[in-house]
Amino acid sequence: QVRMVESGGGLVQPGGSLRLSCAASGIIFSLNGMGWYRQAPGKQRELVAGISRGRTAGTNYADSVKGRFTISRDNAKNMVYLQMNNLKPEDTAVYYCNIFPSSPSYWGQGTQVTVSS
Repeated sequence: QVRMVESGGGLVQPGGSLRLSCAASGIIFSLNGMGWYRQAPGKQRELVAGISRGRTAGTNYADSVKGRFTISRDNAKNMVYLQMNNLKPEDTAVYYCNIFPSSPSYWGQGTQVTVSS
């Protein structure tokens, strides 16, 4: 059974930082690209950042987060992270991890990120 368990969300002021973590199980983690996705109220879920499998672990980011967010992975721990800096109110959403490209069967509960003063 595949499980993605996200953590690290919370309430933060504009300009603040958060680090999200995702523990993946039930997959051969090192053989999968991984991604962070988010869904804001009334909007479709979107890809925020992706990281490829393999030693080079190339990354890609949505234009809206480039230069502010950094995705990373630890294959030894089956973990993927999202460091979010200079957060903006428009980053408010539920954040999910999944493989990349995503699988509809692998969505977890997500972690809420709220950016507000």
